[in-house]
Amino acid sequence: MFISRDLCFKRLRRLLLAVLILIGACASTSTEENMQRATAHYKLGVSYLNENNVQSAFVEFQKALELNPNDKEVLNAIGVIYLLKLEDFQKAIDFFQRAIRVDQNFSDGYNNLGFAYEKAGRFNDAIDSYKKALSNPVFRTAEKAYNNLGRVYYRLGRYDEAIDAHKEAIKRVADFHPSYYGLALCYNAKGKYGDASTAIVRAIELDPLYRGDKAKAIHDLRNRKIRTKADDEKDIENWLEILKY
Repeated sequence: MFISRDLCFKRLRRLLLAVLILIGACASTSTEENMQRATAHYKLGVSYLNENNVQSAFVEFQKALELNPNDKEVLNAIGVIYLLKLEDFQKAIDFFQRAIRVDQNFSDGYNNLGFAYEKAGRFNDAIDSYKKALSNPVFRTAEKAYNNLGRVYYRLGRYDEAIDAHKEAIKRVADFHPSYYGLALCYNAKGKYGDASTAIVRAIELDPLYRGDKAKAIHDLRNRKIRTKADDEKDIENWLEILKY
């Protein structure tokens, strides 16, 4: 039976279309499976990290990243390990920057990037990152970025700006004890010793580690001072001094 060339081409196009649809469906299924596997590795990594099993957490996050290279949460988690556990601040910065490139409204990423800059001594970059985190009106933990901003202003001797930042944190979460500790340092630096004393007493009242137990706080701060250095050690020295007022 004779088949026209046009009919032959039509059948060929239909066959090719069917093949392409099948390939697309397979690719889509494969992508979904990879996403699911990546999520499982990420959740397992978070669980390990909560148990302070850093290496196992790191391995799981890397597996998740291989399956989903553009997952901002995974990139952020790896950055956190480099920042807080391995103290490799430049690698932490690199991963937080990658996370932000995925989502330019990722406030947690900006906040963590700011902290990495701060630990690296890049205070102006830290301020810029904290402000970018705070520029997002739906940032759920803005009090943390305000507290971090206040700490950097304090390091730079910009005490009034630091006080304003800590007060903004407290406006958002009234019992946010880290900013009361920050206020104590700022007031102390400005010679407002009564305000400094009031602030640190309030911090100790709100801090779940102490629940108002001043003696326990003093004992703990003295022990922590042995394990710290540089700015953190100086902060503890100042808190202990304020507690004598």
